[in-house]
Order: sequence, then structure tokens, then C-alpha cells
Amino acid sequence: MAPRRAFRRLLGHPHVHGVEAARERQRERLPAAVRRGLGGFARHAPAGMKGRNFLQHLALDGHERYLDSITMFRQEEQRELFSPDVFALVSAGSPWQEATACLTARDRHWLSSLQHLDMKAYLPLDILTKVDRMSMAHSIEARVPLLDHKLIEFAATIPPALKLRDGTGKYIFKKALRGLVPAPVLRKPKQGFGIPLGRWFKGRLHEFVRELLMSEKARRRGLFKPAAIEALVSGRGASDLNLRLWTLISFELWAQRFLDGAWRPLPLPAAMGEPLILGPAAPAEAVRA
Repeated sequence: MAPRRAFRRLLGHPHVHGVEAARERQRERLPAAVRRGLGGFARHAPAGMKGRNFLQHLALDGHERYLDSITMFRQEEQRELFSPDVFALVSAGSPWQEATACLTARDRHWLSSLQHLDMKAYLPLDILTKVDRMSMAHSIEARVPLLDHKLIEFAATIPPALKLRDGTGKYIFKKALRGLVPAPVLRKPKQGFGIPLGRWFKGRLHEFVRELLMSEKARRRGLFKPAAIEALVSGRGASDLNLRLWTLISFELWAQRFLDGAWRPLPLPAAMGEPLILGPAAPAEAVRA
């Protein structure tokens, strides 16, 4: 992974969820003046106020609101996080140039644009990568039948109105399965496989995270402001900080290997159970999803 791409992954990650995208568009029905007024109030509200991020998000329009929802650190937060030289570098361009061009294309339905981003980024760079690595680590050959190229090519010809209707995703697919799959299964909302980051960062991983992100090695690299890292680590457990900390942990491990050139596996605390080695050289039996 090149440094430019590493920073892009640090700032945010483009993923698509059709139902959430539909809800985003429904929020546009609230008058723009009202949304912007609420956003202005939120910008001057205390940093820990509940709902502050949501109101700032609501104040944006169209594709800007979508991109904001998939951004890990907003620009003003980047200014607080990065050292001045690094901020000047990353703020000179936008990691969302390709996504913006796709979302603002006039020859394509908005849902098709989101699905295009999904196919180009979220699937190959995130969930499929994780499934492949975790399954292969346990000698399991995973298959994704709904991503068969012939099925994908056919799905691309289906009108958007048959893919998402009244907040129901995979609409035509579920209609086709009616009578073959129990109705409660078809009505059940999508459920992911979340990692309990909050519990980890509150307890058994707290010292591990602090030592990793606030090490002398990380400070010498000069990419981040120590005070900003301290604030994030000290605020552990807050739901809006967990993914940010996870992102910074991933970046730091990447930096130790590819920027410092002196990487070594890092054992997790014994409280996690069996030792879990963080790093690409970890033996299969030491990996726990």
C-alpha cells in the first residue's frame, strides 16, 4: 500500500448501504435553512454533546452528506489531528475526487452510483478482504455466490426502483424468494458481525492502545499531534471514538512495517485469552476474528 493510499484509508473509507442512502435522501426534505441552522449550532456546541456530529452531518447537502458519513475525520478534525506540515499535505487534495465525480454524474441514477462505489471500494478493499483472510487463516474456503460475475452483470441491468423500494433493499430479490424462504427471514433486518471495540478499549486493550499510539517511535515520526492522540486515547469507549482508534492502530502497525522498516509482531495482553499476534506474519492458530 502506497503512503498516499494509506492516508486515504486513514481519512475515510467509501462504502455503500442502499437503505441508509435512501434515508439520507429523505432527510433532504427538511428545509436547507433549517438544516444549516442546526449545523451552525452544532459547530459551536461542546465537543461531547450528544447529537453534535449528527446535526453537523445533517447540515450538508446531497453527495457531501454521503461523503461526510463515510469520512473518519472531518477537515477541522484533521487540522487538530495532524502536524501542520502533514495537514498542509493532505488538505491540498481530496481523497474523494473519484467518488465525487461518480456521485455527481448526470447520466446515472444515484443508487447506481452508490453501487458502483460499493463494487470498486467497499467490497474488495474491506469486507471481502476480511472474510478471505479470516476464513483462510482457519483453512476455510469461503464462497460468495451473490457475487458471481454473471449474477452481478444481470443485476446491473435491473432498474433501481426494483432494487430499493420504500426503504427495502434487495426488493426484487426478496420478492423472487417469497414462498421459498420463510417470511420472517425475508423481513429480518440485515445483521453484521461487529467487534466489541468499546469493551476492548475500555479495559483489557487500553494500555496496549496507549503504548502503541503514544510510543516514542510514533512521536518521532511526526505525523500526528501528541495532544490529539492523547485526547483520543483518554476518551476511550465513546462510540464515535472506537473506529477512529481502530483506524489509528491499523495505521500505526502499517507505519512500523512500511515506513520505519523495523516491524515486529506485537502480542496482545494475556487477558484476551490465548495470545493474539497483530501483524501479517501471525501464524494461523494465533488469529482470532
